[in-house]
Parts: sequence; structure tokens; C-alpha cells
Amino acid sequence: METIEGVDVDAVTRWFEKNVEGATAPLRFELIAGGRSNLTYRVHGADGSSWVLRRPPLGSILPTAHDMGREFRIISALGPTPVPVPQAIGFCEDESVNGKPFYVMSYVEGHILRDAQTTKAVLDEGARHMAGESLVDVLARIHAVDPDAVGLGGLGRKEGYIERQLKRWYSQWQKSKTRDIAAVDEVYGELLATVPDQGPATIVHGDYRLDNTMLGPDGRIRAVLDWEICTLGDPLADVGLLCVYWADPEDELAALLSAPTTLPGFQRRADIAARYAELAGRDLGRLDYYVAFGYWKLACILEGVYARYVAGAMGSDRQGVDAFADQVVRLAEMAQDRVAAGG
Repeated sequence: METIEGVDVDAVTRWFEKNVEGATAPLRFELIAGGRSNLTYRVHGADGSSWVLRRPPLGSILPTAHDMGREFRIISALGPTPVPVPQAIGFCEDESVNGKPFYVMSYVEGHILRDAQTTKAVLDEGARHMAGESLVDVLARIHAVDPDAVGLGGLGRKEGYIERQLKRWYSQWQKSKTRDIAAVDEVYGELLATVPDQGPATIVHGDYRLDNTMLGPDGRIRAVLDWEICTLGDPLADVGLLCVYWADPEDELAALLSAPTTLPGFQRRADIAARYAELAGRDLGRLDYYVAFGYWKLACILEGVYARYVAGAMGSDRQGVDAFADQVVRLAEMAQDRVAAGG
């Protein structure tokens, strides 16, 4: 059998034959997403069937990070709801099979829009407009799910979500920062002092954006992906981060370097927010606060990545390192601008 990093092909194949209906050996494993996050493989059966396998990244990980059972539990619970997710098929917690726990879900055919070039090739203007609408509609559906009713009431603490997030990411900032950036400290203090009332807790995806969904050729969302940091808390945090990732054509700074949403057909950021407010029936009067929080959080996260680059991951390529450093500063400044705007 083939050798593929992260998969014991013989042992995992035997597990599939026992636990996945219709699995026919030999199986072929294809890595489709890797890096610091969970590893994702497409599994090809001998009869043409396909599944997706998710496992933690290689190497040492924190005991509470990359919890495969938790992720499997989330998509299992959301399966019967109006939220589109892949079908949860099986979970293996026996580490003797593949070194770490893993789970299997259905393979969903479609497009992941990571850059403008791909988006232009696979979706026409009408489908892009539909993608924007579908993205908002599905987010409203996620926030409408009653966590207790679907068995996710214990997924996380329901109160004080923003306060906990602020303290978590500021701690990460202090541990990883390579230089002082006054805007990060100032925005932290201002955000902590002006936290909005949360209201009833909902499911919070935590990283909801266009390229964490699978789209059909008509632009409709077929599945929401990457539930790795999903928890319970303030739904407007998802809305604010979506606005951060959603670039308008006239923006000077895009959180994603090649933003698909600048193409003709996609709505403006303000239209996205207005549609959510209408569908979800939530007051977005403090939206600038949540957008500021989103920019600030990204600055803290990217500083950690930059710190690893400085430590040698980029070798002698200083140009790439310096560009990354500038992005952290600009994100912090965008957060500062949003706070000043009334966040």
C-alpha cells in the first residue's frame, strides 16, 4: 500500500472496513489541507466512493487542542438542523489505530473560494451574489440553533465570551510579541472597558468566512467547514469577524491578501451586515466594536506566526518577514480606527 504522512494506511483501512458502510479496499488517501491546523484527507474507495478524514496536526500538541471528538460531536449535533454540514460518519478515539484520534465525514463536492482568481473562474456574477446571500443566511441559521436542544449546551461557558477572548488573545500577544505596538495595547484596554452586553449565548463558529464553506456552482453553501474553535458565546463576534474578512473593492487593506469579495457580483460589507440584522433580528448598533475586536484578534494571532518566522522559519528571506510584520501593524491600526469610530 501507499505511504502517506499522517495516515497508517493499513490500520486505517481496516478501521474503515469495520466502521464505514460501503468502504471498499484498497483505499487511497489524499491530503487536501494541512499546516498548523487539523489535517484533512480525501479518502477514495475502490468503487469510487469518497469520504473525508480529519486528524490533528503532526508533532506534539496541547492536550486540549485539536479535539477530534469535540469537532465530531458538533457536526453530528448540527446534522439534523438547517445548518449545512457534512454528514458525521464515524469517530475513532483508539490511538493505536493511527497515533491520534480521527473522525470521518461525508465528502461534499463543491468550491472553496480562497482567492479572486479561482472565484472568477468558477462563479459568474449572479452566483457570486448568491454566495454572499447564502453566507449570511447560513450564519443566521447557526445562531438560531438552540444549543441545549441539540445537545451542545455544555460546549463552553455561555457568559462573558468577549472578556474571555480578550484576555486569551492578549496573553498570547504578550507571550509572542517581537516588538511593542502601542495600538494593540490601547485597543485591548478600550475593548475591555466597553464590552457590550452579550445577550443569550448562541453557537459561535469562531472563524466564519467565505473560504471556510463549500459552495455549489450556483453559489449556495453546501457545507460549513472547520468547526475547530466553535464554542458558545456572543453571536455578534462572528458577524464582526465576517466583516473583517469581507473586503470591499475600495478597501486599502484586506485581511485576506487576495480577497474574492472585491469581484463584481459580491455585495458590499454594509449590505452583508444589513441582511444579517434583518434575518437574525439582532441590533447591530455596536457592530464597530465587534469589527474592531476582529481586527485586533487577527493582529494578535498573526504576531504569533510572525514570531515563528523571525525565529528562523523563513530563513534569509527578510522581504516576506517584513511584509508580515507590516500586516500586523496595519491590522492593529484598523482596530484602533474602528474603536475611534464608535466601537
